[in-house]
Amino acid sequence: MRLHRDFYSRDVLEVAPDLLGKALVRRFDDGKILRLTINDVEAYRGEEDLGCHASKGRTPRTDVMYHQGGRVYVYLIYGMYWMLNFTTGREDHPQAVLIRGSVEIEGPGRIGRALKLDKSFYGEDLSTSERIWVENHVNSDKIEIMTSPRVGIDYAGEHWAGKHWRFRY
Repeated sequence: MRLHRDFYSRDVLEVAPDLLGKALVRRFDDGKILRLTINDVEAYRGEEDLGCHASKGRTPRTDVMYHQGGRVYVYLIYGMYWMLNFTTGREDHPQAVLIRGSVEIEGPGRIGRALKLDKSFYGEDLSTSERIWVENHVNSDKIEIMTSPRVGIDYAGEHWAGKHWRFRY
């Protein structure tokens, strides 16, 4: 049921909508498991995408985005919220999907809090991790996908901010 590296090794514009309806699974240190149904994501596609962190090139923060898809990319915003992203694509072509929400929890900051994310998740391999992974979900092929512009990236300019790379159901 777990999604493997080949799922994430595709272009972000294929992976992002395909994540909708999948189960995001987190196993905590005490053995408890939380399953969330992904229903809101955003795609960020390479150095040319001015909304993407990789638009500034390879840095210590963005390094994981340059690896083959299937890794966790987390970063802290406002000093309090860990944003969860999954890298996609092939090596040296930085792409990532931001997990914006689930059926159970709305908002990327709340997702990070519920999953108890921290910097230790940076670079985690989704295909082998014992702490976090994504699984197929029985009804994921029966969802109706809506697209809209990404949220909060006006700084990227009208062209990039206006791309309908947010996928929801």
